[in-house]
Amino acid sequence: MRITKRTNIAVRLLMYCAAHLDRLVTKAEIAEACNISENHLAQVINQLSQLDYLSTQRGRKGGMSLARPADEIRIGAVFRDVEGSLPIVECFADADNTCPLTDACRLRVALQDAAEVFYASLDDITLDALVCNNDPLLRILQPVACGR
Repeated sequence: MRITKRTNIAVRLLMYCAAHLDRLVTKAEIAEACNISENHLAQVINQLSQLDYLSTQRGRKGGMSLARPADEIRIGAVFRDVEGSLPIVECFADADNTCPLTDACRLRVALQDAAEVFYASLDDITLDALVCNNDPLLRILQPVACGR
């Protein structure tokens, strides 16, 4: 299974916010610390704020923070919400499926079951569990110095 770039960015963004609960964080600092383009990041910020994972504040002193406690954000839910109904394989797609084996394929059922197990395993993981007491991660996610 391959995770989209958008989901990867979403998890990095949420981890950064969880590592800085004491303040608003900016798009620019997240982009630099997490090696993400600001354009891609802006799209994900918009999506996560619409999904109520982030609170955003505009203006000179603006930024973003988690919209709910990190221990209430389940990584499985983030993956489902950000990935949406993206099909794992072609035969899961309604419109673009050209596979002639779909109606008789047992692999399709096995892949569906595997995807459900994958997401269920991520449901056991909270954002807090990824960040809390993870000193190596917290060192990486330190704020970037201004004016470098």
